[in-house]
Amino acid sequence: MFKDNLLELRKYYNMSQEELAERIGVSRQTLSKYETGESLPDVEKCKAIAEVFGRSIDDLVSYEKEDGENLGLGIPPKGKHIFGMVKVGEKGQIVIPAKARKVFGINPGDNLIVLGDEGQGLAIIKETGLLDLLRRAKKEELI
Repeated sequence: MFKDNLLELRKYYNMSQEELAERIGVSRQTLSKYETGESLPDVEKCKAIAEVFGRSIDDLVSYEKEDGENLGLGIPPKGKHIFGMVKVGEKGQIVIPAKARKVFGINPGDNLIVLGDEGQGLAIIKETGLLDLLRRAKKEELI
């Protein structure tokens, strides 16, 4: 996983082995060994690599694509997710992927709010998340 994720990110960012090696403080040969799986970087080098690409160490080390997930775009940036595609049913309903429900703590019976921007698209937020956001905004207004 690590070697595949490293190679994919380096190529996605159109970076040579020399460029990346220099940025993380290793030789090109060492980076090549990381990419072939001959060796693994220590935690500090993993952290440096993750920072170069704006990813988490966890995603860099353990991200594994699932069928249909991520649409071939590689490891998403830290805190960002692509959960795959959903099909809109006859009455406009969609099924939120299980992984998305788990990450965002969406449970049966939760109320979701659908927001829209004609230039940006749709967003779905938990009712409690929006209420918390509004409370914080109102509290900051009072200060």
